[in-house]
Amino acid sequence: MIITPKDIDGVFHLEVEPAGDERGQFARTFCVDELSDAGIDFKILQTNISTNKIAGTLRGMHYQRDPHGEQKIVRCSRGSIFDVAVDIRLGSDTYLQWTSETLSSERMNALYIPAGFAHGFISLTDDCEVTYLMGSAYVADASTGFRWDDPAFAIDWPRAPAIMSDRDAAWPLVSAGA
Repeated sequence: MIITPKDIDGVFHLEVEPAGDERGQFARTFCVDELSDAGIDFKILQTNISTNKIAGTLRGMHYQRDPHGEQKIVRCSRGSIFDVAVDIRLGSDTYLQWTSETLSSERMNALYIPAGFAHGFISLTDDCEVTYLMGSAYVADASTGFRWDDPAFAIDWPRAPAIMSDRDAAWPLVSAGA
């Protein structure tokens, strides 16, 4: 794996190094030792999958309140998505700044997002499937979020949402203190 820091401390782009022949390809998509060598302490406690029927499906911006912050590795296993992480760590030099990565099944890339970040994505193709490796368990009472179009973040989404949940559409602005 090739592990590259993004422009916000703690977020990493993960690339595979596929080996191919006439049969197809093989690549390592997860390795605790390689992550550890890059300074990432990550143990998988849960895995999740999201399917998204149409391009423009928006999910986010989600996070869990402390002490239940979520580490995650997000990979698009079918199709492609524009994946976003927003730094919501109080006192961070990059507080409320965002970083993104286009994740696709073709590239087999992923984004590592540490605890203390809100996360969301928009599907860029129909019939997307997104896999999440989670470093912490889901705690319903700690689950919350912010609006995807919050001016405090000013995320430059590549397209307008075609569909999102009522819950995601109703998240408050960050200034409302969600």
